[in-house]
Amino acid sequence: MANIFWVEDQFHWIDKFKPILESADFGDGQAPNQVVVHKFVESACHYINQTKTPADIVILDANMNGNDDAGFVVSRLLAQKWPQVPVIYLSEHSGTGIEEKAFETTDIHDFIAKHQENVEKVICWRIKALMRQKSLHNNQATINNPDVISSGHLTIDLATWNVYWHGQRLMNPKNPQRPLAPTPRKILRYLVESSPRAVTTLQMADKLDSDNFSDANYRQHIKTLRHSFEQAANDVQQDSFIEGCKNGLGIVTFGDQGGYSWIK
Repeated sequence: MANIFWVEDQFHWIDKFKPILESADFGDGQAPNQVVVHKFVESACHYINQTKTPADIVILDANMNGNDDAGFVVSRLLAQKWPQVPVIYLSEHSGTGIEEKAFETTDIHDFIAKHQENVEKVICWRIKALMRQKSLHNNQATINNPDVISSGHLTIDLATWNVYWHGQRLMNPKNPQRPLAPTPRKILRYLVESSPRAVTTLQMADKLDSDNFSDANYRQHIKTLRHSFEQAANDVQQDSFIEGCKNGLGIVTFGDQGGYSWIK
């Protein structure tokens, strides 16, 4: 699933491309994608300044409402706020000074002409390629960093013990101002390291080095984790984590043995 941030002022282009972008498979088989569209530079800049979680891909129109520099205003802010996010220009001004300026003055990854043949397929191909490159980069960074555990959209920073879901930090579901408690974080780590094998109560008690760990403790910590994931998913407008667990993804109950497993 890709989170796409698109700045475009013309309704007919939005009507043409938005359904295609929402339904396209960009390599992870997790469509539909989320496409956030802003029709004005001011609202786009406000969103970038206020949102906590960067998009996966940014698509910009260069000329908006008669202003040739509109896209570049957003580009400059993106370079400050979301420097790691790939930027694609989707414009009617390919082959002009606007395209030249885009490549010379901004750190963009692509410039696509709206009127070219098969443009719908072209933009999907380019986004898929950028998503693949981003995934490879993230995987390599994880391999090179022994203090990070990564599984799908989950990241566990072992140095700080912060846990992130789709880039959003997991917090205490009863008090979102406080971080997730240490024991649930440790349980999550052991579940991820054991994946796809289930971890029973006795096995988890051994990993936690606790003689007082019980089935009830385990269930309560799993409930806390699931609700913390759900809270993070809601914050970044992702699919329900709890519903995913019911469908066999996330923290899955392993019935007969009273255990749980992490399935990405």
